Amino acid sequence: MSPDSPPAARRPRMLDWRIRFGVLALIWGFSFLFIKVGTEGFAPFQVTFGRLLFGTAVLAVAMAVKRERLPRGRRTWLHLTVAAFLLNALPFSLFSYAELTIPSTLAGICNATTPLWGMVLSLVALSEDRPTRVRAAGLGIGFIGVLTVLGAWQGFSGLDVTGTAMALLASFSYAVGWIYVRRTLTGTGASNLSLAGTQVGLATLQLAVVTPLFTSLPSTVEIVPLLAVIALGALGTGYAMLLQYGVVAEVGPTTAAMVTYFIPVIATAAGVAVLDEQLAWNTPVGAVIVLAGAALTQTRGPRRATAAGAEAAAIRASGAPATEPATPPPSRRPAARHS
Repeated sequence: MSPDSPPAARRPRMLDWRIRFGVLALIWGFSFLFIKVGTEGFAPFQVTFGRLLFGTAVLAVAMAVKRERLPRGRRTWLHLTVAAFLLNALPFSLFSYAELTIPSTLAGICNATTPLWGMVLSLVALSEDRPTRVRAAGLGIGFIGVLTVLGAWQGFSGLDVTGTAMALLASFSYAVGWIYVRRTLTGTGASNLSLAGTQVGLATLQLAVVTPLFTSLPSTVEIVPLLAVIALGALGTGYAMLLQYGVVAEVGPTTAAMVTYFIPVIATAAGVAVLDEQLAWNTPVGAVIVLAGAALTQTRGPRRATAAGAEAAAIRASGAPATEPATPPPSRRPAARHS
């Protein structure tokens, strides 16, 4: 049986997995639009805090319904605290700040560079993850795509360097966080939902400390930005995770991870159609090149196909946009584990 083959027997689903897959792609693709709209009424840290708060509420309800227990062990909680920062608090905040000065379309495309950063980091951090010619070519192609999106031949004219750098740093943080999770939280014995729900909850606590230090309460609360933040958290950080669990369980992590390649397309279409953002020719062309390179970097030999799929799914879920179950299933251990 292949890694993506569903088990022989399972409870019937109300909706076909393809429909749920499409809804998942739409939710994560529109998350960049929600961030943009949210920052029109709230400070970036407030957008991130609201996103995490509403996401935690959805996951807490799911955990209560399924009677999931919280993870046990001080080491697990310490590792989850670090993962919460790298995979939720930091990248979510960076994207919120980035979208103060860059279009949501560009933020969505920058998010698609996570697999490229992941490959670069895996060469250093994971000794079992060695490059092939195809993956090395994919890395090169991907970064050519990044330069195309940014218009490097024009000297990055008209581009907000700080905002773009923040968006790219957010994607880099996702990759760092996944490497950290892979090395520290695999095989804890806790369920994915328990680990991810706890992680998002810890990220909420981190923002609860930071947000009052750097922001003040808005004088007025506008309904549209508020609804955008609620949707960003409840849908993009809560419900989307539950959707992804179902898709992974039914068709496997490799197929589920393909949602990664639809997100920048939807983010771009949403930004242009809803927010009337301008789109130069190099943005969609560069995005296609980035996605092609990212796809090549995810190719593995048959022995590591399962681990590769789990990694890609975890990177996507961690919040990109974020990136949410940032931990692989306990039963799917990487080919080699580093303690």
